[in-house]
Amino acid sequence: MLQNVAEQFDQTVAGKVATQAEALYRSGKMHCAEAVLAAVKNEFAPEAGDLVVRLAAGFGGGSGSGCICGAVAGGTMALGLVLDADRRKASELTRELHRWFKAQYRVTCCKVLSAKGKEGCPTLTAEVAGKVAQLLQQGSCA
Repeated sequence: MLQNVAEQFDQTVAGKVATQAEALYRSGKMHCAEAVLAAVKNEFAPEAGDLVVRLAAGFGGGSGSGCICGAVAGGTMALGLVLDADRRKASELTRELHRWFKAQYRVTCCKVLSAKGKEGCPTLTAEVAGKVAQLLQQGSCA
């Protein structure tokens, strides 16, 4: 499964980030938000250190309320981390992430996405991490 998610991204960095996020999630050491943030941080802002990933601790499982998908929340945090000097770009890419996610899954609500269980969460985590990496790469080329 890791290979399939990585293959859908045409850029090797996005595939690498997707694979890493899925592996972190599947390890059981991180939930979706932490895994996305950690994988993006590792590739784009390693100087931020591992402490920053703790900021995502409350975002797994829909931030405790089941609303926003933790992977999307982690992706949003990752965009802010990497683009800290450009809030406008971070906002623009966050909107793009949300549009893409809704096009893929119809909703961003964790309760709806996981209504039949969390079996899809590892793949979803990988896809969001890969998309964030892709957005960051495209954003830096624009």
